[in-house]
Amino acid sequence: MASSPEDSEDASAPDEPERGRTPVWREIFYVVVTAVVLTVLIQAFVARVYVIPSASMERTLHGCTGCVNDRVLVDKLTYRFSDIEPGEVVVFRGPEAWTTNDFRAAPSANPVARVVQNIGSLLGIAPANERDFVKRVIALPGQTVMCCDEQHRLVVDGKPLDEPYVYWQPGTSSADHEPFAPVRVPEGRLFLMGDNRMNSTDSRKQGGGGVAGTVPLENVIGKARYVVFPKERWSVVSDHNPQPLG
Repeated sequence: MASSPEDSEDASAPDEPERGRTPVWREIFYVVVTAVVLTVLIQAFVARVYVIPSASMERTLHGCTGCVNDRVLVDKLTYRFSDIEPGEVVVFRGPEAWTTNDFRAAPSANPVARVVQNIGSLLGIAPANERDFVKRVIALPGQTVMCCDEQHRLVVDGKPLDEPYVYWQPGTSSADHEPFAPVRVPEGRLFLMGDNRMNSTDSRKQGGGGVAGTVPLENVIGKARYVVFPKERWSVVSDHNPQPLG
């Protein structure tokens, strides 16, 4: 059967582009923007990855200049529903009296580089630009802490602490602990120290030490949960309670 002129025209007509279809580049753009927004929201309110750039928490958390530093996942929700306990490792904003920072990175003079630096900080691929620290909780509000007893152990409320997480650099030991007078931790504050006792500027010294070195509870950002990078360092962050039960 012979084809009609109309059929010939339909067969030879080029395909019209589908109307209303979003270009691929635009779909990719939307996906990237959505992923970034979700990442920012999660890191702002739920959990955030921090880079450990200093050695103050060795060997629990690894950090040094020029090495592959640990990335640690910090849980921002836990302390909304539970109290801080001795032995937990926390990230917190340094009070004004704390002048030596763990995380703070020197901002670049280049505006573009500074933006990249800020984004990297937020995504956990560069040190944070805030005045942030990571330390272990040694004493809670109302407790009295001092150094040390005859066996060179920290003492809280008259009882020595059991601290298996403490790291002593080669050539040093607990006998090198710098003694400090009893400090009664004020209400609403914490006494915090690094695990690397000979290389940590913490509540013992910041602000001149004593009560001035304690940190407000409201400054705590969250609890350090997991080392998520590098792969060979994957682990749960120890939260061993050093204070004797009872």
